[in-house]
Amino acid sequence: MTLKHNQMLPNNHFRKDWQRYVRVHFDQTISYQIAYYSFCLYTKSSTTTSQLCARPGQKVRRRNARATKAAKLAPRPTDKLRPVVRCPTVKYNRRVRAGRGFSLEELKAAKVPRKMAATIGISVDPRRQNLSEESLTANVARLKEYMSRLILFPRRNGKTKQGDASVEDVKSAKESKTVVKSSKQSFPIVNEKKITEAKISDIEATEDAYKTLRKVRSDARNAGKRAKRAKDKSEAEEKK
Repeated sequence: MTLKHNQMLPNNHFRKDWQRYVRVHFDQTISYQIAYYSFCLYTKSSTTTSQLCARPGQKVRRRNARATKAAKLAPRPTDKLRPVVRCPTVKYNRRVRAGRGFSLEELKAAKVPRKMAATIGISVDPRRQNLSEESLTANVARLKEYMSRLILFPRRNGKTKQGDASVEDVKSAKESKTVVKSSKQSFPIVNEKKITEAKISDIEATEDAYKTLRKVRSDARNAGKRAKRAKDKSEAEEKK
């Protein structure tokens, strides 16, 4: 039987107070945690991502995973080199952060082949465009510094190609204890304070901006009238 008229639809609350009947173990695997978190989202529970990820055991598991990744990639850094970009919007554009990847124009200016860049730890973003000379210069300098410190191991022992490091450099890099584990730490992105904020009352006024704008507006509006008045005055003086 179908419903008629503007009647209220049935809305039965079968999931009320379901937490009382659920038992949670905090030493569970990450896959079970993801499934549990999805269930919480589906039922609109108050469990948040930070509460889920802050459980005991996960911190140790992540640290071990980072150590395994570093040992596997050694002596290469665990992350890629990223460009310096400005944050979007007027509110945050005075700050800089790490971008997705270097543009093709920056790679060309630094003389780094685009296909080779991804294989030597440089992130590439072909869609990114340089809108200022400042960002282009900064990122080209960043790339050149990286390439000057880069020691490129040959793929096969005893067979070096163009661009590969010499045998002495490879040997010294293997014996060195100061191995770069992270590009983020070796090439940090620092925010320099170039703009000083202050109250308007604290800044000494050199001119009245309001009066200046009003005068310019008045001159533009009355330019025709004043020119006609000056012309009429000159004609009257000539007749005399």
